[in-house]
Amino acid sequence: MQINDVEIKDTYAEAFGIKVSRILVTAATKKLALTAVTEATGYATSVIGCPAEAGIDGYVSPLRTPDGRPGFTIMICNSTKKKLEHELLERIGMGILTAPTTAVFNALDNEDEFLKVGFKLKFFGDGYEKELEIAGRKIHSIPIMSGDFLVESEFGIKDGVAGGNFFVMGDSKMSALVGAQAAVDAIANVPGVITPFPGGVVASGSKVGCNEYNFLNASTNEKMCVSLKEEVKESEIDTDVNGIYEIVIDGVDEISVKKAMTEGIKSACSIPGVLTIDAGNFGGNLGEYKINLRDLDY
Repeated sequence: MQINDVEIKDTYAEAFGIKVSRILVTAATKKLALTAVTEATGYATSVIGCPAEAGIDGYVSPLRTPDGRPGFTIMICNSTKKKLEHELLERIGMGILTAPTTAVFNALDNEDEFLKVGFKLKFFGDGYEKELEIAGRKIHSIPIMSGDFLVESEFGIKDGVAGGNFFVMGDSKMSALVGAQAAVDAIANVPGVITPFPGGVVASGSKVGCNEYNFLNASTNEKMCVSLKEEVKESEIDTDVNGIYEIVIDGVDEISVKKAMTEGIKSACSIPGVLTIDAGNFGGNLGEYKINLRDLDY
């Protein structure tokens, strides 16, 4: 199968279940909102080594926010409800409450349950906090030095999907990079998904475990390293491929992840020099979702 003469490998991306929250952060200006959500989604590329996976979902205009101000939705993901609640408290409390003019609202639909994150954060007000209502939502108003910080009382969580992925393989590092960046730009228009790695692009694909060092639970995927394709006997890289980048996608459900993969792959295939689209899997040992590249709705 090909798209614009780019080969789509007959393989699948192996994804896994994860707990997901989706929140809306508003501020007086779009720039202030973006600053807050950037801070709140830091150090969250992969649960292999980070305390969470997180990223910016998209911009929301003032016409569509509860308080009539510009904002961004972000997603925060973790393996358990307890860990996810901890990350919500930490990231909202330290990354958003501390940022000028911010307010935080629940932005998840079809939630499985709610966590009392805003209720717990209100105690920062030291007894001076107040309760109010905005657009039918229960809000805690916490007095802070610059005014009041507003946070919705409860945030929804649900079972989502993490680790949807594909590889962009090019005839050079630059063609693969441009293809990967084009994919991320397309995915940014799909609601309910994030690409949690830096700029949405993964430079260092990994594998489960390690061949040489038993103290590591993950290590470089040598079969997909361009500098090792002549050295590793079981290299999975074609001779004309000289650049590879991976896109990893987390979403509120499998449908959203598949949509993001579809749009990302189509966009990557429009870039000259992109030769092949592949995907990462671990033989079914990592997760229960198997998303075949050729089964996507291109």
